[in-house]
Amino acid sequence: MLDGAAALAVPTRQGQSLHIEDMKPFSIRWKSWDNKGECWFEATFDLVAFDIVETSDLPTAVTLRQFFQVIEAETSFFSRQAHGFRCETRLEFPRDWGLGSSSTLIYMLAEWTGINPYFLLEKTMGGSGYDIACAGIDSAIIYQRNGNTPEIQLVDFQPVFAKNLYFVHLGKKQNSREAITRYRAKKTETATEIQAINNFTNALLACKTLLELEEIIAAHEAFVSNYLALPRAKTLYFSDFWGEIKSLGAWGGDFVLATSQQDEAATIAYFQQKGFTTILPYSKMIL
Repeated sequence: MLDGAAALAVPTRQGQSLHIEDMKPFSIRWKSWDNKGECWFEATFDLVAFDIVETSDLPTAVTLRQFFQVIEAETSFFSRQAHGFRCETRLEFPRDWGLGSSSTLIYMLAEWTGINPYFLLEKTMGGSGYDIACAGIDSAIIYQRNGNTPEIQLVDFQPVFAKNLYFVHLGKKQNSREAITRYRAKKTETATEIQAINNFTNALLACKTLLELEEIIAAHEAFVSNYLALPRAKTLYFSDFWGEIKSLGAWGGDFVLATSQQDEAATIAYFQQKGFTTILPYSKMIL
């Protein structure tokens, strides 16, 4: 995806919201709340140089300041204001799930200030941008990176075998920037390899049975594992699982997609016995 391969992406039911109020002090007062209603981050920035006046988490504040600086340099949004802002974000999912807290934030900042979200992503965190596309839609898409104007095609993806699909949280949250750096270090892709990934995506969209899906997943996982020289999640954690396992996002962490021909109780019991306690059926995860 980073180099233009097409991918199927679907939005999740749970996301993030941003609430903004004007206030008299010429500053930005920011608070972030998790899915349990607890404030996990707060900071105050001035609106001149976006200096961090105070914060509970300096690395997070530095990242947020970077967003503000790029927005201001590109749009002059903040310098055109006659007041400050009180901003609050609220997550609907646990912070360690890796469902896109950064990408949804970039999408919402772009909606607020009028900046191109893909430009903001490129100038800050980097990445393909597919999760930003998902933040603003309620449909499956085929996503293909193309600078700051990606190609996004709405598709009808409602697999009849959805009841056989599960998302399993590995509890190994990945740092997207580090994953991108690792990928770039191995970059040797050719047009042939990108076309191979496109073929997998087209096959995934067209498959009609669970068996077809499992064959596609196995082939795709083998291809990516060989390319990245990284072992499959199935090999590492679930070698005796009767279905297929597909890594999602940055390889090696966050969630995997599992296919299962056995009933929900047996499937969930398998992963729980392996020590993985967050197992969500497809219908409870995907919008």
